[in-house]
Amino acid sequence: MTVTWQEHDAVLFDLDGVITPTAEVHMRAWSDMFSEFLASWDGEGDTAAYTDVDYFAHVDGKPRYDGVRDFLTSRGIPAPQDLVRELGDRKNDAFNVVLARDGVQPYPGSVRLLDHLGRLGTPLGVVSSSANAPAVLEAAGLLARFRTVMSGAVATELGLPGKPAPDTFLHAAAELGATPQRSVVLEDAVSGVRAGRAGDFGRVVGVDRGAGEKALREAGADVVVADLADLVPAGDAA
Repeated sequence: MTVTWQEHDAVLFDLDGVITPTAEVHMRAWSDMFSEFLASWDGEGDTAAYTDVDYFAHVDGKPRYDGVRDFLTSRGIPAPQDLVRELGDRKNDAFNVVLARDGVQPYPGSVRLLDHLGRLGTPLGVVSSSANAPAVLEAAGLLARFRTVMSGAVATELGLPGKPAPDTFLHAAAELGATPQRSVVLEDAVSGVRAGRAGDFGRVVGVDRGAGEKALREAGADVVVADLADLVPAGDAA
């Protein structure tokens, strides 16, 4: 094990790609939306096919409208606010259709870690850029496990900047009565790892679901694992 959980007062989880495989749903929704947009765009900028490289470089882990803006800017495409909102809303609609139709099952290894931390009595929070975080947790049957859920919608209400800024993590830690130095952040996105590092959290764990160990470590991860079950002590009861 690479984290001594008893040494920490709170654990903050990203949601998509860390607790649930909804990152894959988000990836498909982003790909469908941007591919349709690029095929129809006749203005200035690069309209080459959208790829997973674009997702990890410009979209992954960010608030929805920030992801739209950063991707368009990377292609030299103008990004007025009305276009950014239109594209972001299109993506959100696509995600909600898939979630309602298919539901979501959490990663078994993530549930194992949640079970372990629950036995320790560690306060847990979710910090997600997604406005849909509560609905996803409810669909996965995990909402009651967390004392606080900092969703993208809550961050907007509070006026907090999204990842890679550390503000949403800092607010969630404070809600759990913990300092950043005594808290752990678990993230699969480079932007989320950067947020944890910028907030001076005691431990920043990268979960490699596709971003790559090198990128996560360069962003500031202290530890990188492929599955959260790797962080459960060997002697822990299943």
